Parts: sequence; structure tokens; C-alpha cells
Amino acid sequence: MTIDDLLKQQPLTTISEGDTSREISQVFCCDLLSVAMSKAPADCAWVTVMGNVNTLAVASLTDAACVVLAEGTVLDEAVIEQAKVQGLTVLATGEPVFDTALAIHQQLNA
Repeated sequence: MTIDDLLKQQPLTTISEGDTSREISQVFCCDLLSVAMSKAPADCAWVTVMGNVNTLAVASLTDAACVVLAEGTVLDEAVIEQAKVQGLTVLATGEPVFDTALAIHQQLNA
């Protein structure tokens, strides 16, 4: 499934658009950046409530396909601009982390 496919099926808002043709291999949930840095698999859709510039750094280091900010988490304008400069896809939803990750997981395994 690509990020474009995800966006067609899930009610997500695009905060920063990177390569939306990129494949998503699995879902990863974590709000502790040090754990995410060591455990997030490449090409994952990383669902988190951590909305800061360090999240972008970890997403880049782990080669996450996209970051999905859950629970209404917002980024400030400087972080959004940094995501655009880095070419990272950042999506957002008001839904809880679990519900968001489950919906993505179900779409991946449909």
C-alpha cells in the first residue's frame, strides 16, 4: 500500500507532502523517541503524538514512510517547514493512536 492509497481510505489531513507514492510496509506506534529511533522499521507509517522537530529527525533516521500525528497533535509552522524541506510526509488525525494504527493495519492487510 502506498501513502496515496492510505490517504484515499483514511480520514487524514496532510500537513507536509513528501513522496506519496512511497510504499508503507507496516504500522509502528511509539511516543518515546529513543525507542522509535532504535525500533521503527523502514517504510513504516509511524503513529505518534510527538509533534516536534525531533520527531522529524527520528523519522528521517529510521526511513519511515510517513509520520501520522494522532490525537489532534499539531506542529508549529517552523516544524512544518522543516518537514517540507526534508521531503517528509506528515499526516494528522484527531483519532486516538490505537484506532489510527488499527485502521492503517487493517487497510494494509485487507
